[in-house]
Amino acid sequence: MQKSVNAYESNLSTIRASQANSAIVSKVMFEYYGAPTKLVDMASVAVTDPKTLTITPYDRSTLKAMVKAIQASDIGIMPQDDGTVIRLIFPPLTEEHRKGLAKQIQKMGEEARVAIRNIRRDSNDDIKKQKKDGEMTEDEQKSSEKSVQDLTDRYIKMVDEITTKKEKEIMQL
Repeated sequence: MQKSVNAYESNLSTIRASQANSAIVSKVMFEYYGAPTKLVDMASVAVTDPKTLTITPYDRSTLKAMVKAIQASDIGIMPQDDGTVIRLIFPPLTEEHRKGLAKQIQKMGEEARVAIRNIRRDSNDDIKKQKKDGEMTEDEQKSSEKSVQDLTDRYIKMVDEITTKKEKEIMQL
């Protein structure tokens, strides 16, 4: 369940708010000597001001490939390169785009909740199997199912809190 929450947080970090965030390029891949390589492994990524992200490649020959990869990704920002550094300038979000991002966050939150519920279902199936095989008593089964439900409720509450926090961040001007 914790892995589901961590994966959800990781996915949320790639959604851009109105401020520059280096996690936005964390999943961008480009071709480096025939092998797909993460951009963050081959460049220094820094937030120079709240609206600007600078990417400095360790090997200047990879600059053009990095620019193409950023353009092909779903970041939605056109990179500007001056031959040595790539700059991503974050425009302010429109109200319509903010609402779209909020819906996307809700959808991702629901996916995380479904993943947690699937883990609960699998755990309860294991508990029922152990009861059927005589490995636990009925009281132990009820206690275990209650523990799994309490854990599920706690993690779903965590996802809801993360979702609410990210929506507030997106909706801020």
